[in-house]
Amino acid sequence: MKISVLSMFPELFDSYRQSPVFKRAADRALIQASFVDVKSFAGGSFRHIDDSPCGGGVGMIMRPEPLFKALESVKTDNSHVILLSPKGKPYTQKRARELAQFNNLVFVCGHYEGVDARFESLCDEMISTGDYIVTGGEIPCMMVLDSIVRLLDGTLRKGATEDESHENGLLEYPQYTKPASWRGKEVPPVLLSGNRAEINKWKTLHSLLDTRNLRPDLFEKHTLTDEEKKILKEYDEKQAP
Repeated sequence: MKISVLSMFPELFDSYRQSPVFKRAADRALIQASFVDVKSFAGGSFRHIDDSPCGGGVGMIMRPEPLFKALESVKTDNSHVILLSPKGKPYTQKRARELAQFNNLVFVCGHYEGVDARFESLCDEMISTGDYIVTGGEIPCMMVLDSIVRLLDGTLRKGATEDESHENGLLEYPQYTKPASWRGKEVPPVLLSGNRAEINKWKTLHSLLDTRNLRPDLFEKHTLTDEEKKILKEYDEKQAP
């Protein structure tokens, strides 16, 4: 996969590029990544990349021409261009899996008060990582990049991404490690029993319970399987007074 990131501050990605997952994918030639400094495409000695908004307002807007030239330098016929923006669709694990199938992704990191609206039409989609505002698109871009790169075949151990939160619309079940007893808190005995059927049933139940209790919005959207309905019903009946 070819990845291009357009940013005013590409140096912000230096540490991320050395992170284990991203570096492993790069070392194994699963990705070819470039981080382009948009400032280098701005004319004049001051690299005039931003300007005040038409109609007035606080803050500065990224000018369209430097962005266009930066995009032109990396875009090919099969590029899929993504603008990180609060206007974008909420990002999901489902979309991460879809984007992991692309061969050429271009990410555009906005800054200041955003980008000139005329540039938005040059992007294939806009993505938002949440309903909040950060200084620029660099950190959201790292989040999206990480979610995609870890899904590429060969980056992680086979099967490592299949049983995680959001993969099936639910949160992952609680996880424990050794020691079995820690500061008066015990690992649930069923997880130490070796009974695979009961362990799987416990995992399903607690995935459902955590989602229902912690993320009721996700639980409402989830269509319960017959097995999940049975497991949850048995639990609720036991809890009834």
